Amino acid sequence: MSKAYIFVVITAFLFGSMEVSCKIGGADLDAFQLTFLRFAIGGLVLLPFAVIEMRRRGVRIHGKDVLQLAGVGALGIPVSMVLFQLSIMSSNASTVSVLICTSPFFVMLFAHLFTDEKLNRDKLIVLAIALIGILFMLRPWDVQEGNSMLGMVLMLLAALFFGAYTVAGKTLAARMGLMAQTSFSFLIGSAILLVIILCMGRPVLTGVAEHLPIVLYVGVMVTGVGYFCYFKAIELSDAATGSFAFFLKPAIAPTLARIILKETILWNTFVGIGLILAASLLNILSQKKRMSQQRAAVRRRKEVGSE
Repeated sequence: MSKAYIFVVITAFLFGSMEVSCKIGGADLDAFQLTFLRFAIGGLVLLPFAVIEMRRRGVRIHGKDVLQLAGVGALGIPVSMVLFQLSIMSSNASTVSVLICTSPFFVMLFAHLFTDEKLNRDKLIVLAIALIGILFMLRPWDVQEGNSMLGMVLMLLAALFFGAYTVAGKTLAARMGLMAQTSFSFLIGSAILLVIILCMGRPVLTGVAEHLPIVLYVGVMVTGVGYFCYFKAIELSDAATGSFAFFLKPAIAPTLARIILKETILWNTFVGIGLILAASLLNILSQKKRMSQQRAAVRRRKEVGSE
């Protein structure tokens, strides 16, 4: 379990540096371009581990799987992550970094609509707290300097579509493995985004050589190593423990934004962070409780079967 928490901390730091590094890279590179490079590189970093995972599971990819991966990848990369990059360039990195952490709450809503995981009283309380936290982060009555309503709307749409991406990929992840589903959806989603970029006449490699360190950081470290560590934390423990990385991220990211980008953190940001952290913690504890109950139920069935 201690190894799992080491991976959680590494994940939290890498994901916590995401918005700051993407804002720095986005200052000189096109949003579509940086998103394509980031997830193409990240998908390639994960690919060897994805292949190992699939061989261990004895899984082969069929034509139907490619179509599903294309649908999932399209939701994740050309839609959610392009919106994410556009929002970073229109708002403070500290604000965006906290709002993207609301994607698990959108996962709840999509899971309620499209799966058997229905909302209960505990989940509704979590959602209510998260919504109040979002309201404080947005501060629509007096938008903070550096933020824009457009940027924050784009961010919430990015979180919404990332929630849809997560739910849409659950069936594939259960069969192929998280590493494989993520790597292939990143690569196929990046390929779809590349076609869009070429059709729009946007740059693909222009300016990359001059900004190679930041491109490699967001691609290799944030996206590749970050997701690898996240999946290792889940593998060594459970999904709820892995989710602690997203609990730590809202505390790390604004701190980095303050130090590196010199952003001002106002009182409403602290309130919003506190409420979203509280909602995240309640959600994680609820997941752990549910998993514990499921394991106990399995043990009871085994005990009854052995009698």
